[in-house]
Amino acid sequence: MTAHTDWYDWHHDYVETGSPLSVRLRIVQRRIAEWLDARPEPSLTVVSMCAGQGRDLLEVLAGRPDADRVHARLLETDDRNAAIARDTVAAAHLGNVTLVQADAGDRASYRGAVPADLVLMAGVFGNITDADVRTTVEVLPELCAPGATVIWTRTRAEPDLTRTIRSWFTGTGFVEESFDAPDGMLISVGVHRFTRTPRPLADDGTFFRFVR
Repeated sequence: MTAHTDWYDWHHDYVETGSPLSVRLRIVQRRIAEWLDARPEPSLTVVSMCAGQGRDLLEVLAGRPDADRVHARLLETDDRNAAIARDTVAAAHLGNVTLVQADAGDRASYRGAVPADLVLMAGVFGNITDADVRTTVEVLPELCAPGATVIWTRTRAEPDLTRTIRSWFTGTGFVEESFDAPDGMLISVGVHRFTRTPRPLADDGTFFRFVR
């Protein structure tokens, strides 16, 4: 992925209480925890696109006694963020979680990790073109297991694309489970469940690139 933002520095806002990023993180974590509570299977598969330091998933798993049933692949390109995520995985003894430094926009990065029961896309849709957002939604049936859940985020700053994104999910075979849009903030968190038959992962191809 090509980007101009320093994604390591970007993470600093996560620790500022009340900041939009910290509020968004807590919402995403709550939705992940709810999903885990609703899925009692002994083994679940998770893929996190552009995972950064992995705070959303890793902090939830670190506090759960059933974390070992989650087999997760986190995709991140920044060396510094990847190192922090790996340290978190080690400290929490999350033996079934791996951090792979790879381009999340490249189908090849998902080989061996999909179809997944949960696909996390926090901080993706706000950093790619609108056309790539639509393409990514349309690619999700290649990444999702039957009944999979997708958790995504997007700013509601004008021009607000969230209503259109939600319609793209519907058109691709997803049912909306929730849409969080806190008053006074531009953040939003969507949760959609896949209801159609998955497609095999295509051999190759890039379906999004960061533009920030």
